Amino acid sequence: MKKTELALLIIERLTDKYPDAICSLDYAEPWQLVIAVRLSAQCTDARVNIVTEKLFSKYPTMSAIAEADIDELTDMVRPCGLSASKARDIKQCMTELINAHSGRVPDTMEELLKLPGVGRKSANLILGDVYGQPAVVTDTHCIRITGRMGLTDGSKDPKKVEDQLRKILPPDRSNDFCHRLVLFGRETCTARSPRCETCCCNDICRKKI
Repeated sequence: MKKTELALLIIERLTDKYPDAICSLDYAEPWQLVIAVRLSAQCTDARVNIVTEKLFSKYPTMSAIAEADIDELTDMVRPCGLSASKARDIKQCMTELINAHSGRVPDTMEELLKLPGVGRKSANLILGDVYGQPAVVTDTHCIRITGRMGLTDGSKDPKKVEDQLRKILPPDRSNDFCHRLVLFGRETCTARSPRCETCCCNDICRKKI
């Protein structure tokens, strides 16, 4: 079976299992997603959502974040870990969005990657969820699962995995597919002791575990 055919089968089965898959980070405005995804580095989405609820309540605008006291900001994001660097990036990023982009989150990979604290994973999530562009978010779930199933060559390099997946995933379904992989990775195809016996893709998975 070709990888493009395998990808379509997996997409269909995960779509049946998780029909309403959406981003697991809570946000109301694009700039809030920029902050949330920065906080999510080495932190669970559930914890990020707890922190951002309080953060956005205290600082409801980009300007409020940009003008926030860095020590107070650091304390607020401390539960997400790496608080000093995350607070610095968030404050600088909001300042740059205001000064260089008139308060609008960019809609190109090139411009997003210029923002403090924004890497390809973050940029892809923003492009896919905010602007509806074809996106491949290579988080830990995506990298692990696509390697196990044989959609990629097992590489752990996010950019290499992204490049391989872009060649075989339908562009209009790639973003939702990555959201479904998060749910699938938490429930079934876990990092340790994957539940292969109850997996909806058991018969087509190449099981590169």
